[in-house]
Amino acid sequence: MSGGVDSSVVAAILKEQGHDVTGLTMINWDTAAAEKAAMIAEFLGIEHKIVDLKNEFNDLIIKYFASAYQQGLTPNPCVECNKYVKFGLLLQAARKYGCDRAATGHYARIEYDKGLNLYLLKKGLDTTKDQSYFLYGLEQDQLAHALFPLGKMTKKEVRQLAHNMELPVADAGDSQEICFVADDYRDFIKNRVQYRSGPVVDSEGKVLGRHRGLPFYTIGQRRGLGISSSHPLYVLSLDIENNRLEVGAEGQLYHHSLLAADNNFISIDDLKEPMPVMAKIRYRADAAAAVISQAGEQVRVEFETPQRAITPGQSVVYYQNDCVVGGGIIMSHSR
Repeated sequence: MSGGVDSSVVAAILKEQGHDVTGLTMINWDTAAAEKAAMIAEFLGIEHKIVDLKNEFNDLIIKYFASAYQQGLTPNPCVECNKYVKFGLLLQAARKYGCDRAATGHYARIEYDKGLNLYLLKKGLDTTKDQSYFLYGLEQDQLAHALFPLGKMTKKEVRQLAHNMELPVADAGDSQEICFVADDYRDFIKNRVQYRSGPVVDSEGKVLGRHRGLPFYTIGQRRGLGISSSHPLYVLSLDIENNRLEVGAEGQLYHHSLLAADNNFISIDDLKEPMPVMAKIRYRADAAAAVISQAGEQVRVEFETPQRAITPGQSVVYYQNDCVVGGGIIMSHSR
């Protein structure tokens, strides 16, 4: 329980269904979540427990977040948090308390397929809120002990239910995408990374200006480059070895393929032969038709049409219809 409307409605639904419900709140960054969740638990008449994971969250998520930018990557902390913290350490804590499953307010669905003998992860029915992208890293044991009661509901329905139940958080705002970054990630990491100024160059190596430090830039970025030009310039790549920032025209951002590492498959055991999928290269991107195939220990993703700003460090997630096949971490792209 985070104290927000989604997890509060989940707790209320499960209690109404007759489950023995315990509210479990993880303290990872902001202790205010525990206070709000305790208030909701008291309102619902359920037990409430707090699991302090500040140190673990710092080691597993905060350090990863800063380290990724240090390496010229754009991290995806929600993916890592779901895999290692929420459905890792927090799920372990829930099971130690005697709970059979951990239910969260994620907009996604889990279904068990008897024929495949696998738990499948599927998109939430509310396409504007679907969070399956952030959950592709979950393994079978984690899916077997997770519940997503909001997967078949829309956000509007959840809000209405919260009002019907007279929950105190019925009109609370949605949580921010990265819970520990209040505004600009650059302010958050500036004291957590090492950086130095270097040249900004075009694709031919011509020096156009100076950058403030590579951790403060990401692929596709246009604003804040501090360069005068007759046409818009975008970040094309971060050359960590030479401390150079390459920029160019928007058309240079498009690529046909990528390589992904650390792949996790859910609906299949492994990738034995090329498979047609719809692939998302970031949470807000539309899924695009592609073919995935094994390339050594990595997966090659070949798109039917070029994709804009394929960004190393971000996740690429593979879908067939509403089912998550799996996903991995983008390592590189090619034209």
